[in-house]
Amino acid sequence: MGLAALDLLWAVLLLPLLVFGVPTEEPPSGEAVASNPPGHCRWCCDSEDPQASADSADVSLASPYTLPYVLPEVRPYINITILKGDKGDRGLPGIAGKLGKEGPQGVRGPQGTKGAKGQAGSPGGPCQTRYSAFSVGRKTALHSSEGFQPLLFDTVFVNPDGHFDLAAGHFIAPLRGLYFFSLNVHSWNFKETYVHVVHNEEAAVILYAQPSDRSIMQSQSVMLALAPGDRVWARLFKRERENAIYSDDVDTYITFSGHLIKPEDD
Repeated sequence: MGLAALDLLWAVLLLPLLVFGVPTEEPPSGEAVASNPPGHCRWCCDSEDPQASADSADVSLASPYTLPYVLPEVRPYINITILKGDKGDRGLPGIAGKLGKEGPQGVRGPQGTKGAKGQAGSPGGPCQTRYSAFSVGRKTALHSSEGFQPLLFDTVFVNPDGHFDLAAGHFIAPLRGLYFFSLNVHSWNFKETYVHVVHNEEAAVILYAQPSDRSIMQSQSVMLALAPGDRVWARLFKRERENAIYSDDVDTYITFSGHLIKPEDD
């Protein structure tokens, strides 16, 4: 065993003596312990004189070489990671809180950049007619027979899509919507004038003039809601007296016109 090892062994053996001191003999019975209070360590070389012991203690405290060796406090180390348990299950969701107050309106942001041009859409359906108009006239006078007599026309002013049937004297509505019609005739001297504007087979309005020694122009107009295929036409009606309307080959005294005002979707 080396010298260094022997020195370390002696230091370990003598360490308790340096810390706690050498025990002394117990004092005889009846003698009081004279100096140190309970709990105070006493050096083996301390003087019996308390004052000398105090001086010696002061000197000992002032010199680092005379202080006893104190072991440092050792605190145990606990590895917390080994005490951590398994992760628990997720708890139930809590109750939703109250809705907060609405914040103030923010300022308008800057205008964005213009987007790219979109692709062309699919082709639409065939064009639908969204208009209708006609205007016809008659250059021949007409005397009514018994009962009803259709008023036919021999002159076409406007009929671009053929919606007016000249042979039958009927306008046939191509679209559902609102239509406007007007009828103008010239009365005959001393004869009654009695003409209906008819919607399908029902009289809508009447144009009437009493017999007079003077012939005059008479007119009537009406607005009708028609469905596709509805017919509008004019007819004379003979009652007790003779019924007639006047016209000649030079001027046109009798006209019938109509046009679509507002189409409606089916």
